[in-house]
Amino acid sequence: MLKSTTFAIAALLIGAGAAGAAEPVVGSWKTASGETAKIAPCGNAYCITLQTGQFKGRQIGRMSGSGGSYSGEITDPAANKTYAGSAKVNGASMKLTGCALKIFCKSQTWSRR
Repeated sequence: MLKSTTFAIAALLIGAGAAGAAEPVVGSWKTASGETAKIAPCGNAYCITLQTGQFKGRQIGRMSGSGGSYSGEITDPAANKTYAGSAKVNGASMKLTGCALKIFCKSQTWSRR
């Protein structure tokens, strides 16, 4: 009985540690235009996929990084243009910036759902 109880406690602790170790960017986010975007691991990066709205199901970004700072590419689905992008997560908000030629930049703030 002691072995199975010890194993159960160890499994709970390992599971809690793994859940707490998730990157801050992973999850569902409300975009500036009101859609929901899901950010999830994909390969060695994090993919941004729209879950609602006109472009539902479309991947609109791919970023790498950790600890709240990420960089990669962001696509404007309406214009079908891809830009160099970055994201900074601060609690329940995330600031995304997309730049063309590194000088023409626009930012949006998304909130965690």
